[in-house]
Amino acid sequence: MSKLLPDSPGRPAADPSGGGVQAFDWLYHFVTALELAPAVAVHSMDRAGIIRFWNHASEELYGIPSGDAVGRAFRDLVFHLDRQSEFEDVIATIWRTGQAPQASDWLVQSMTGRRHWVYSCHYPVKHDDVMHEVFCMEIDITARKEAETNLEQAAQVFQNARDAIIMMDAEYRVRAVNGAFTAITGHAPEQIIGQPLASLGWGVDDDFYQRIWTGLEGADHWEGELASARSNGQRYPVRVTLTAIRDAHGDVSSYMAMLSDISERKRIEEQVRHQAEHDALTGLPNRILFLDRLHQALATWRRHGSSSAVMFLDLDKFKAVNDTHGHQAGDIVLREVALRVRACVRQVDTISRLGGDEFVVLLADIKGADQAAHVALAVTQAVALPIDIGGQEVTLSASIGIALCPDDGAEVDTLLHHADVAMYHAKQNGRGSFQFFSPAMNAHVIERVELENRLRQALDGKEFMLQYQPAIEVATGRVTSVEALLRWRHPQRGLLLPHEFLPVAEDSGLIIPIGEWVLRAACQRARAWRHAGAAVAVAVNLSDAQLEHDGLLPAIDAALEGAGLPPDALELEIAEDALIRGEPAFADTALALRARGVRLSIDRFGTGLSSLEALRRFPLTTVKIDRSYVGDVGHDPVDAAMVPAIIAVARSLQLRVVGEGVETAEQLDFLRRHGCDDYQGFYASAASTRPNLSPHRAWYMRP
Repeated sequence: MSKLLPDSPGRPAADPSGGGVQAFDWLYHFVTALELAPAVAVHSMDRAGIIRFWNHASEELYGIPSGDAVGRAFRDLVFHLDRQSEFEDVIATIWRTGQAPQASDWLVQSMTGRRHWVYSCHYPVKHDDVMHEVFCMEIDITARKEAETNLEQAAQVFQNARDAIIMMDAEYRVRAVNGAFTAITGHAPEQIIGQPLASLGWGVDDDFYQRIWTGLEGADHWEGELASARSNGQRYPVRVTLTAIRDAHGDVSSYMAMLSDISERKRIEEQVRHQAEHDALTGLPNRILFLDRLHQALATWRRHGSSSAVMFLDLDKFKAVNDTHGHQAGDIVLREVALRVRACVRQVDTISRLGGDEFVVLLADIKGADQAAHVALAVTQAVALPIDIGGQEVTLSASIGIALCPDDGAEVDTLLHHADVAMYHAKQNGRGSFQFFSPAMNAHVIERVELENRLRQALDGKEFMLQYQPAIEVATGRVTSVEALLRWRHPQRGLLLPHEFLPVAEDSGLIIPIGEWVLRAACQRARAWRHAGAAVAVAVNLSDAQLEHDGLLPAIDAALEGAGLPPDALELEIAEDALIRGEPAFADTALALRARGVRLSIDRFGTGLSSLEALRRFPLTTVKIDRSYVGDVGHDPVDAAMVPAIIAVARSLQLRVVGEGVETAEQLDFLRRHGCDDYQGFYASAASTRPNLSPHRAWYMRP
């Protein structure tokens, strides 16, 4: 306190008569009050900036005891952050003018590291019009500043939030909205302020609103998705969060609503859902969505008795399109087929691509089998039309199986299985057709499944065997080649011929390992004949599946190498229709085989529609005339004319000609007279595991 007032010999003293307090006494009482003021930091400094007075509140504010502050420069104890020079200018102005400046806010930090916002008032202290000190009174306003900052930040959040924010009173009337509200809804603030929240048009009834408000009263919070309307009437999805705000007494004073436009989220969700339920290539429903639709159709049948049909569709020989023209062309075909099938059904029906070239159709609420047959016929006709794959045309067919609900089943798996079974029978009946399911088909399928399982065991258990039938040169009786014929020694059914099990092997894919076994076994046998002095070629039949298989060339190379046979000791027989179906995918393979020296013959020549074209396009060595022509040369004038014509064409192309199915001397003589090179059939030799490879002059000499 002694540092606050000047030490002067002329300092007034109390009146001895008790007449009152001299002029300076009030100041001492005031200083005492400042010293003890709990909320106001008071300090003073002289012209040099040295602290003369430092009250208890200053100690609390800055964390510096009075004893450490008094006598030191103020600038060494307290820093006016970012505005130090401005503060020094204020103090200098007070000393220069003797006037008190306007109070202001300062952000300060003491030497102890404490940081505060203070509200400061600076006053000059004069005596006899002479300034002695600058008096500073400061109030800590940090809490207020933080509250202001929070309020400003809240205002910025309110205005800059991406979500629409609506403030309401306790009666749900709108009191304030932010900028996002107008951007999202299209409503100007003046259109909604003072209106009830329900005026936004969320498309719900009063009961729904009542449930929301009731929920708010209990939980102070409600959240959900609604359909709202913009000012132009456009509907859009919105996520709404409602919060009740309570006052200090616990009473609801206001409500806050936050609206999030979730149109983009819904669009993405719909896109993801669509991708999860639809085929990416064709855009058709996939298996997941189809099964859901089928479940719904069955539920409808149980409730109302309405019938439906499941159609299983498989493209015939689609793999050849991929192999010949590439997968891009295959994709074009699949998309076009999807469009064509869709055009054949109603809007309420469901078409699905299960994968590969398999499609399934659900015909809902049909009147009977005739309606399903009409659709199936339309689909087969539509699919059979040529498809442009970029300058080229391909023609396919579709095999369709149909199962009816409830006649053929009332469960999802049953209907799909029965439709699949019927589709298989459609393929067996010539492809490009449709079949309705029947119980007999199912029994047949069961039998085929059992046969397929038994075939796998047969391959592992060495139950297959080869019989051989020689081809005889007409002119000399010499054996020119021996055809290997596959047989199956079935443990229960005895010796089975190829037509009794090869269709199952082809459908199951077992034809590939079985065919590779035939190649290996036939080449090994040919090697044994060569070691015994009979250097004849062995002929092996190739199936459609082998022609299309990528592993055909490696399998042939391995069989020849394993047996140590030269390539010209192997002749591959290909049925004419299989050759035409496999073209042009097989063309490169055929060229590669001929380059190796392997001989190629066309079997059952004359039974297809493009026989002469096949002779021109493939590097063949031999033509085998089908037994259906040879067998009737003595009775049918057409066959009697066809056989010489085929021989003439083949010879003009420098191809060797073999007549198949020769059973009589008359047939052999006919072939000999018309220049046929070789013959094959029971007249010469039946198929045998040990064929006679010596010259067959006795047969030739028969009358």
